[in-house]
Amino acid sequence: MKFNATARSVQGSSASRRLRRAGQVPAIVYGGNKPVANIALDHNEIYHSLRRDAFHASILDMQLEGKTEKVLLRAVQWHPYKPQVMHVDFQRVAADQPITTRVPLQFINGDESPAVRISHAVISHVLTELEISCLPGDLPSSIEVDLGEMEVGESIHLDKVTLPKGVTYVPTGAEDNPVLATAQLVGGSMADDEDTASGDEGEAPTEEPSGE
Repeated sequence: MKFNATARSVQGSSASRRLRRAGQVPAIVYGGNKPVANIALDHNEIYHSLRRDAFHASILDMQLEGKTEKVLLRAVQWHPYKPQVMHVDFQRVAADQPITTRVPLQFINGDESPAVRISHAVISHVLTELEISCLPGDLPSSIEVDLGEMEVGESIHLDKVTLPKGVTYVPTGAEDNPVLATAQLVGGSMADDEDTASGDEGEAPTEEPSGE
């Protein structure tokens, strides 16, 4: 994916406000053993690009002054209540240097699982993305999580997922093997329902002696 950028030499809050009034977004590019570069982006272009999941988890081609640089989206600042992009950070990437970034999880076959098909359970996605490390050329657009064999009451951990070649998980905190999804019944178990139904059809109470 690619986007266009122009160099900007004027900095400061006043200059940034002028850029935004002109339909542009102040941004920076850093890393790659080069100094930080101040750039400007077209607001409409970057706004629509940011609405695409792939823009957040892909190596991007930045077109700047007739040259193309490989970058990663690192941070976005939005207006508190307007649909307006306020500032964007990008990081340069090199083909031989590992990168650390977040990649979305793609859950598949949930409706075909025994948990849903037989037990009518609800599968909850505990995580929606993973922090990973890899070379730029190995960066996946997403990581598949197959829910097809999931049983009711079961949880799927990361160790049940095969990561793409060259990709390693970067633990956050103490979570070496995080839960990705769970399957739970809603409103009580099937066994509870069966017990209730059985109780309704039980024997009638024995009549007490009348004392006559």
